[in-house]
Amino acid sequence: MVFTHKKTLLIALLVFTVSYSYTQTYSASNINLLSITNPETGTNSYGDKYSGCWGWFQSAKNREYAILGSQSGTYFVDVTNPSSPVICDYVAGKRTGCTWREVKTYQNYCYSVSDDAAPNSFQIIDMSYLPDSVHVVYDSKALFERAHTIWVDGNKLYAGGITKSNGSAYSMAVYSLVNPASPTLIRALNQDIPSITYVHDMFVRNDTIFASAAYQGLRVLRLTASNTFTSLGSLTTYPGSGYNHSSSLTSNGQYLVFTDEVPDGLPIKFCNVTNLSNIQVLATRQQFANQTTPHNPFVIGNRWAVLASYQDGLQVYDLTNPSNPTLAGYFDTYPQGGGNTGNYGNDAYDGLWGAYPYLPSKNIIALDMKNGLFMLNFPSLTTNINEIASANTNFILYPNPAKNHVTFNLPSGIQDDMQLTVKSIDGKTVLSKTITNTYQAQENYFTVDTKDLPSGLYFVTLKTDTRTFFTRKLTLQH
Repeated sequence: MVFTHKKTLLIALLVFTVSYSYTQTYSASNINLLSITNPETGTNSYGDKYSGCWGWFQSAKNREYAILGSQSGTYFVDVTNPSSPVICDYVAGKRTGCTWREVKTYQNYCYSVSDDAAPNSFQIIDMSYLPDSVHVVYDSKALFERAHTIWVDGNKLYAGGITKSNGSAYSMAVYSLVNPASPTLIRALNQDIPSITYVHDMFVRNDTIFASAAYQGLRVLRLTASNTFTSLGSLTTYPGSGYNHSSSLTSNGQYLVFTDEVPDGLPIKFCNVTNLSNIQVLATRQQFANQTTPHNPFVIGNRWAVLASYQDGLQVYDLTNPSNPTLAGYFDTYPQGGGNTGNYGNDAYDGLWGAYPYLPSKNIIALDMKNGLFMLNFPSLTTNINEIASANTNFILYPNPAKNHVTFNLPSGIQDDMQLTVKSIDGKTVLSKTITNTYQAQENYFTVDTKDLPSGLYFVTLKTDTRTFFTRKLTLQH
């Protein structure tokens, strides 16, 4: 076991972390900026600092973390207080100057890969010691030296665009995480479907793989019970087709959002995948016509599609009508160029690489290649990421900011008792109250006394035993 408890390095990182006063203006709509953190000081040959990112919730300590892939390694940032992120630790990669670094998590482990030339390695990092430190438990090229992307589904790790240390390649392979600190190869896609020559990225749910196979289009595969790959369907000709890059699926499994990366300026695709032998593109969208280049999509429940869109930053689309998705919010992390400036410059692939919208707080991690970690809040996000939140707009609390009381207006027709929970910014429950269904006799509203709570920022959740209706941000100013 290799330990990376680097207190000296952390002090240096904290010194170099930029403390922003947000004098820079960021074009945005319906998305709030909470903080910016920029610990990486070096750049690659493109002048970029960062690439892929992910998030992790430490349930044992009720803490949230952003994991940042950089040109030199992997950063672990405590974002439990999203307005004041804290850099906890850093793990150096085998080399600096990397263009690609992707990270995913399983249990308390972080898996970090890079697709840059040798020397390189596959790293597994134990996060259970956070926020104090992380420990590297695996750093080797025995399984593979390079991979372009990874995905975790259940206790399996899928890797795309693999290069082994001897120079041989897998288009995609799956590894067992039964022992999460020591994965083992289950099967390579080349063994069963050699006609698929490269898988750039994949979204996997219950062993069904939506594989973005570059210029070979979208391929839908299954890992069978006998651990072999079989084909379920494909989409190779569609509006705005190009280099099929990545995808994300709604919770009900009916709709897929995917992107094409090359050439630049291709639109987002919204598809019906209920019949995998006849996948239908329902709509295409761009925030700025013929310019915006979407990179990585992340679907939340059945309603929201969050897009990391290079020079045009973060975009959120409402999928209430999948045939007519609408732009619900955006935040431009890259004011140096893009649609908000009318100038995309010489590199359409600058700006926001990836995002992570699945933290319990529903705060969004967004990592801009040049400008760093943005912690964002999209107030319309549902609390329960597995449900449609079409009724959320019917729930209103006021005033906000509040002083001594808050009133909740609710839609009619709810028969069950409801639980109201108020949490402070550090996740502590400061108020819990059962609202019986007798509130319906009070014209669908109730009032909560807040005079004994200190001034500050809170998160309010309202739910029944079977359904979470919303979380709202509440400010108290006494």
